[in-house]
Amino acid sequence: MKFVFTEEQQMIRDSAESFLAKVSTSKAIRSAMATEQGYNQALWQRICQELCWQMIHSPQAHAGIGLGYVELALILEKMGYYLLCSPFYSTVCLAINTLLVAGDKAQQAEYLPKISNGLTATLAYVGKTTSHGDNRWGAEAVTATAQRKGTQFILNGNLRYVPDGSTAELLMIAAREQSSVGEEGISLFVVPAELAGIERRLLPTMDQTRKQAEVVLNNVTLPSSALMGEEGTGWPQLKIIIDLATIALAAEQLGGAQRVLDMAVAYSKERIQFNRPIASFQAIKHRVADMMTRVEVSRSGVYYAACVAQQTMKAGVLDSTQARELAEAASIVKAYCSDAYFSNAGDALQIHGGVGFTWEYDIHLYFKRAKACEHFLGNGAYHRERLAAFILD
Repeated sequence: MKFVFTEEQQMIRDSAESFLAKVSTSKAIRSAMATEQGYNQALWQRICQELCWQMIHSPQAHAGIGLGYVELALILEKMGYYLLCSPFYSTVCLAINTLLVAGDKAQQAEYLPKISNGLTATLAYVGKTTSHGDNRWGAEAVTATAQRKGTQFILNGNLRYVPDGSTAELLMIAAREQSSVGEEGISLFVVPAELAGIERRLLPTMDQTRKQAEVVLNNVTLPSSALMGEEGTGWPQLKIIIDLATIALAAEQLGGAQRVLDMAVAYSKERIQFNRPIASFQAIKHRVADMMTRVEVSRSGVYYAACVAQQTMKAGVLDSTQARELAEAASIVKAYCSDAYFSNAGDALQIHGGVGFTWEYDIHLYFKRAKACEHFLGNGAYHRERLAAFILD
């Protein structure tokens, strides 16, 4: 099978390249990093109102464009390339996917048009685990509790590593029945972020280009209409949402891996040593060739996984075979892209030499994003263990 982008997809990629090259400059990135919000509100509104990227794979019935996951991956790759500071990933790849996978028609009709007008949202599901620390990303990570009282639910618990959690206007929250374990008893809820009992704390993180927060639930009272799907049966949907978000993150990692390669090549042509550019040294050529190989393998994996995700979104109700194919594609691409991006960022840093560690050069921003992306939703080791479990199952 020969995979090529359509003319429409090439146009989307080119327009994203042109727009982001102008608005996500080094100065703009550093300016957004310095704010508590973590992004420029005016730029976010431009993305929403002029380009409508946030609705690219949402259905047309709810103010969406109605395209697929491949088109979404194209935009995410360019966002990773230009290190865009925005709530796009949290709103689109976490929250909108949650609405599309787990939300009913009424919830989609209520919230998707609001997101089309610039509302920001995110997903919070990772709590404090005890058996494996805070680095687990499966069902065992859901530790917040949901207790039914009549027609209402009472939520309690701490949720960590929530992208844009301190600024999002809408929260998708995963919580479990008290005393339930593993994949049982998990429910999903859609919650206005300013509801009484919700406290949000900005977390200090190494990567300031994407803010993370802790969300504390203190007897948060929700109506039954906030429940997404059926009570206690939310894990199959949440697993699909996480896999979709994992593939989206890998697309960003691909863009970042390509950018640090380009930065390393450009610098090696300018840096003179022994009266010639260091790009002419064989050791540099070999390192850059390895970097390029990682990028091209990553690209093949990302767009294969995006095709699988696109088929998944169209299928609606999934059988176990489809869900497993999506999970395998997500783990394969995330394991490889996590390692590839961080390896490329490290090699680019070495090619830059001493100046690579200075604040004036942007390579350290990508290095930090590479490490943060590597661990978010599971690093390479986590996903290789997950793939091994599929084989043994």
